Amino acid sequence: MAENYTNPVKKLIPSKLETGYQQLMYKLMGKHIPKNATPNQVTAVGALGGLFAIVCALLANITPLFFIGTIFGLFVHMTADVLDGYVARTRGMSSRAGAYFDLFTDVLISTFLILAFGLTPYAHLAPAAFAAPLYGVMNVTMMNYIIYFNEFQFPRLGPIEAHIAYSVFCILAMIMRTKVLFTVFGIGVMIGDVLMIVAMLPMYYEMVRMAIVLFRRLKELEK
Repeated sequence: MAENYTNPVKKLIPSKLETGYQQLMYKLMGKHIPKNATPNQVTAVGALGGLFAIVCALLANITPLFFIGTIFGLFVHMTADVLDGYVARTRGMSSRAGAYFDLFTDVLISTFLILAFGLTPYAHLAPAAFAAPLYGVMNVTMMNYIIYFNEFQFPRLGPIEAHIAYSVFCILAMIMRTKVLFTVFGIGVMIGDVLMIVAMLPMYYEMVRMAIVLFRRLKELEK
């Protein structure tokens, strides 16, 4: 069955960093995308980059130098995550199914990458376990914006900020390795633990804020 590309989803991006990176990638790489490429194919390329990043993060148990591969995979995923929307809009191929595929792959990659970080010697699993569900819960809210309002709502701290945080984790892990910064209740806290805790606080705030706004808008529809 052919995919329905009518009634495109509106993409709302409050992050200036996200918008700036998108415009840069459109200019540098947009014209080089094959004419027969579909948005879902571009998303699949990004998913492969994300999978590569996860595998390299797990291999960092051998040596933290594998985090170089994680950073490369994150760049591929982030770039493809930008360009799939560009292909969809410029070629009139926007669709709800494509938006779902995009969000679904993002959830899987972010969740398993954070857990992979927690399974390395450079951070503990406990903060990773609290950080991992964040992107998934937030994307459920984003999917409901698409379903009820035909809006692809981004949080104010979006994918590019998350990818930067992941890359900073990799860089600091390669530099600091397993060095303990301080001890809390007998547990040695490393730089990776601190980064995950600091990064998840504003993301939890954004998750709650978006959910509350969505709830209020849905209540308005019922009046």
